[in-house]
Amino acid sequence: MSTARVASVAVEPTGLSEKQLRILEYLRSNADDRTYFKSRLIADELDLSAKEVGANMGAVADAAVDIDVEKWGYSSGTTWMVTA
Repeated sequence: MSTARVASVAVEPTGLSEKQLRILEYLRSNADDRTYFKSRLIADELDLSAKEVGANMGAVADAAVDIDVEKWGYSSGTTWMVTA
């Protein structure tokens, strides 16, 4: 019998769609550098529409345990405040 150890791996939240997982990973990877994210800029980076980002952000915010996502503003598009 093998006694090999398995490295600790971050587990993705279950129940998220592929788009939601892409948005969550994008926010995680950029939350240390920025606090505010516009839906249209996230969309540009992930080849989605701003509407798709906004429609999926609620599920992302509910599933994220390592970052906080809060709808912050609406001027010239929805802005999200993300804190790690």
